[in-house]
Amino acid sequence: MILAIDTSAAVAVSVVDGERVLASRAEFAPRGHAELLSSFVRDAMADAGVAGGDLDGIVVGTGPAPFTGLRVGLVTARTLGFAWGVPVHGVCSLDALGAEHGDVTVIADARRKEIYWARYRDGRRVEGPEVGAPESVVPPGAVVGRGAALYPSVFPEAVAADPDPAWLVRVARERLAAGEAELPLEPMYLRRPDVHGVGDLRVP
Repeated sequence: MILAIDTSAAVAVSVVDGERVLASRAEFAPRGHAELLSSFVRDAMADAGVAGGDLDGIVVGTGPAPFTGLRVGLVTARTLGFAWGVPVHGVCSLDALGAEHGDVTVIADARRKEIYWARYRDGRRVEGPEVGAPESVVPPGAVVGRGAALYPSVFPEAVAADPDPAWLVRVARERLAAGEAELPLEPMYLRRPDVHGVGDLRVP
């Protein structure tokens, strides 16, 4: 039984039992991560009939994404994991879309007229993630992601989509089953955050 959280783009929460999604909440709210996430976790768990003590773990997206929204998800996952005494695993948020769509270039909005991107083959990341100008990325095939949809002249056939937390769980399970002892929670910012002068900006 896994609680999955992603705040790299939308605010998204799923409660997953095996391969089955018991409940979920998602809303694209670029400035509303802190306001929405706690209630989404509470409501999804209530809908699923699950309490913190029922969970086997938490999986959270580690980005890449802008600083503020990503930090909300990571700090929340760490805090809940500590409170409930369950392990917390991090997965690159782009990997959820890559695993779901197979052979694809996944693109997310990095703001400042830039994108985050990574390439996948058979659902596995083979290049990236990196950050750069949209024009610098030449996808060899299909393109998926909300970031690509912002640049229709560059990616005219892109499919807009956000990471599905349930797919983060699938990626995490596959990696743990393959022998990875730990899935790090280090956030992927890929560049300096927009906030400066506040000391150590790492997730505690």
